Amino acid sequence: MKKQLLFALALTMTAMVSAKDIQVKTFRYAGPFDVPRPVLLDSVDAQQRPFTPSSLLDTPLHLDLAQDGQLFSGALTPTSPAPCALHLLQFSVQNGAYRRVSFSVRGLKHFQVYVDGKRLPSPHIALAPQTHRVVIKYLSQNGQTDSLKIGILGADESFRVSTDKRRLLTLTDILDGRKCTQTSLSANGRYLIATYHEVAAGGSSRTLWRLSDLKTGHLLRESTEPMAWIPNTNRYCITQRMPNGRDLITADLHTGREETLARGIPDGAVTPSPQADYLVLATSQEGPKEDRDLYEILSPEDRQPNWRKRSGLSLYNLQTGLCRPLTFGFHNVALQDISQDGRYLLLMTTRERLTQRPTTLYSLYRLDVRTMQSECLLHDEGFIASAVFSPDATRLLVKGAPEAFGGIGKNVPEGRIPNMFDYQLFLVDIGTKAVRALTRDFDPSIEDFSWNAFDQHIYFTALDKDCRSLFRLDPKSLRFHRFDVPEDYVSQVSFARNAPVAAWVGESVSNSDRLYTLQLGNGRSTLVEDLSREKLQDIDLGRCQPWNFLSSRGDTIYGRCYLPPHFDATKKYPLVVNYYGGCSPVSRLFESRYPLHLYAAQGYVVYLINPSGAAGFGQEHSSRHVNTAGKGVADDIIEGTQAFLAAHPYVDAQRVGCIGASYGGFMTQYLQTQTRLFAAAVSHAGISDHTSYWGEGYWGYSYSEVSMANSYPWTRKDLYVDQSPLFNAEKIHTPLLFLHGNADTNVPIGESIQMFTALKLLGRPTALVVVNGENHTITHYQKRIKWQDTIFAWLARYLQGDGSWWNALYPEKQL
Repeated sequence: MKKQLLFALALTMTAMVSAKDIQVKTFRYAGPFDVPRPVLLDSVDAQQRPFTPSSLLDTPLHLDLAQDGQLFSGALTPTSPAPCALHLLQFSVQNGAYRRVSFSVRGLKHFQVYVDGKRLPSPHIALAPQTHRVVIKYLSQNGQTDSLKIGILGADESFRVSTDKRRLLTLTDILDGRKCTQTSLSANGRYLIATYHEVAAGGSSRTLWRLSDLKTGHLLRESTEPMAWIPNTNRYCITQRMPNGRDLITADLHTGREETLARGIPDGAVTPSPQADYLVLATSQEGPKEDRDLYEILSPEDRQPNWRKRSGLSLYNLQTGLCRPLTFGFHNVALQDISQDGRYLLLMTTRERLTQRPTTLYSLYRLDVRTMQSECLLHDEGFIASAVFSPDATRLLVKGAPEAFGGIGKNVPEGRIPNMFDYQLFLVDIGTKAVRALTRDFDPSIEDFSWNAFDQHIYFTALDKDCRSLFRLDPKSLRFHRFDVPEDYVSQVSFARNAPVAAWVGESVSNSDRLYTLQLGNGRSTLVEDLSREKLQDIDLGRCQPWNFLSSRGDTIYGRCYLPPHFDATKKYPLVVNYYGGCSPVSRLFESRYPLHLYAAQGYVVYLINPSGAAGFGQEHSSRHVNTAGKGVADDIIEGTQAFLAAHPYVDAQRVGCIGASYGGFMTQYLQTQTRLFAAAVSHAGISDHTSYWGEGYWGYSYSEVSMANSYPWTRKDLYVDQSPLFNAEKIHTPLLFLHGNADTNVPIGESIQMFTALKLLGRPTALVVVNGENHTITHYQKRIKWQDTIFAWLARYLQGDGSWWNALYPEKQL
């Protein structure tokens, strides 16, 4: 290999900033990749173009080969003695601000320029503030000597060029890759089926099931068709969709021999019986149809698509192949559990009662599948959510609000209404109907739960302040045990039927999914798969640490501080404050609607605060969400932000922004009526008027059962009107960005439109950006990226004094 090409890189500044040339003398090189001349069967190709050596430049070549290429320093670049060869040169450009630049490549005869894996159709490109990988793919010819000179026009002092493989976090790092969504253990605990959701670059996705041997670590099978264990066995089955329904195929772990267990299973969720002799199918039936042009709405809920569709249950006999209905009627029916002997089904039905809180009532039935006799165990209980049998099916473990069962689980000051989403566990004796509140004095809020048949203990995950922890409860001694696991947020747990082992998935504030097994006896977790390692490879994250403060009301308010990568305490950074302020905390998740490490990568210090009202801190704390409509919550946020600024001299108090979504979007708007602390604000899908949200949102009035319990627009003007930002719009002076999906059924887009209109009429700085076709959360891959860029551009405009990104996305128009 000869070094024949002169390599020099100049970064030339525009007139807008001080001129500066950056000479790059090192880069990563991969090659040469010799490309023989093809056999010329014809003089032209299908597009009537003659062959030229430059045609070989379009030969596919994986650009990532350059990432691990040789590191070169000097003035000469490699070539090849072959007649034609391809080469890759790579370097990284990290810019701290949005800039439009132009690449000028001179000296090379045949070349292509790629930035972040995409070929530049022209020399011009807009670079968002992040680390960009630049690859020059060029063609060399034997005996030809080229010189190379590259200029990047439009850079400034925030640009840094290097060959370091380390880079900053981007949104696609969070969107792309694999997440483990479910785990399932064989009966003996040795084998694991894990379900993954995979997203490729660009947004295409698939679901994948993988079967592995935990003892050897070997992958035994991978499938894009659903895999599951046959209950109480070490045999698995695969569901295959066929023209006449779904077939259930069983397979032997050791021989791979397959046989058909069931044919033509109808659509619907499938739950196998513990004895593997029948399946319970969730079925549905269409309700009465209306004229599409003029139609009657029967209930506030009737505005929702498919609300008139009713769910029921059927039983598929695996021996006979007969699928028969288990339930009949117009009430929705859901399967809660199957007894260990397979004899009893636990069913839940719901009915509407709009004239009194709660407006939805639940009943639990025990159905004997042998005799088809049913017994109502709980009738019209208003505050329960789900239930399971005890292992011997003599008791029920019920999850519900503190007000369930006459309020025996309440633990709030006199006259206070509990938060309905601060979930508790109750024990119901089926024979005597006696009910016991198990978690009344237990602060964490119950999430998922199960009653383990192997050791007779209750296991559950719970919101535990800003974590989601895993607990065990002895139903005899009522002793709680928190497992000391190596992740902040336990998202999913499954248990072996005949062994003291569990599989669980978790993530933490600075890492994505990891998959573990857990020994129930000693509480020891063993890492099975680190999905985060691949997802975050070569990415620099800033430090995240807890930051709590003692409020003037005497409360410890929990929060977190995210620092930018390569943090320099001698600098002054803008601050972004994030919160929800509703009924649940912002947990210690790495991946979320607002991935806060991503904001830190943009050069912001981020302060996450969990103000009063969230579940997971005890019932008294969570009850502060009820009938306050932002009062107290706003005080916590303002006081916390002021305390944070006082404690962190590297934060610029004049450049503080805030952002929240849904109830947090309401808090963003409400905060601007209470303080001038913020220099920029972002409200996504926020409530501006509690009265219009109450009536128009699909869940407006039902969520008000939680946040405005027993209060209505005609009884509490002080809450619904006086606490609504719209009726205090004249107090807002902060530049306020509204973002909203125009298909939002939770918080209708009118909530942003009316507040935007008010601020426009008041002459205040504001903007409204609509995300077409998206609901309450932006899930479309490309729209999510544009939505995030819009937020960053707004913050850059007002917190960094740079409106170039915003102006590029939304240029000024004269109308």
